[in-house]
Amino acid sequence: MITLKQFTYAVIALVILFGIYALLPKPVSQAPEKIDEVEEPVFCTMDAMQCPDGTYVGRTGPNCEFVCPN
Repeated sequence: MITLKQFTYAVIALVILFGIYALLPKPVSQAPEKIDEVEEPVFCTMDAMQCPDGTYVGRTGPNCEFVCPN
């Protein structure tokens, strides 16, 4: 039969072990694969081009292309 003294020591030991476990560093989880798919913002230069119809257009789109109106 377990005495009250032995039970108390067992509880104290469990509390100490749980405290040590709680203070251990946690493993860092792997970053999701989707983070590679995130597109970074594109900043186009402030160039201008004259289109055949005489209008001027700036760079637009993800590839910073000149797009003349039809």
